[in-house]
Amino acid sequence: MSEAEQTIPAKPEITFDEFAKIDLRVATVVAAELHPNADKLLKLQLDDGSGTPRQICAGIKAYYAPEDLVGKQVVIVANLAPRTIRGEESRGMMLAASNAPKGEGGERDVVALTLMSPLETGSIVS
Repeated sequence: MSEAEQTIPAKPEITFDEFAKIDLRVATVVAAELHPNADKLLKLQLDDGSGTPRQICAGIKAYYAPEDLVGKQVVIVANLAPRTIRGEESRGMMLAASNAPKGEGGERDVVALTLMSPLETGSIVS
């Protein structure tokens, strides 16, 4: 068993049908700024290929400067119900990987899931 498997607990098993409900898409970050009412959030404006701009709030301020994200293609959960986070609407979730559970003390790295090669925005991730 690896060290990561020992320290990061697994989530409950789900069925393929449950997983298939998640709409993962490629989106391009067209603008990024500090969230006006939160210390850990960035406010991202995305092109998700739908023709309607999408805003997402992401807890990645400690790991990325807003200007470093502009132009990057990321993977998002496109069908997550919108929610208001500290006064700003977030319509989806940008996927990122981490080497430690959220909320655990100590140092942790967070890495946005990006593409190795460009794809058309809105492309399906499966």
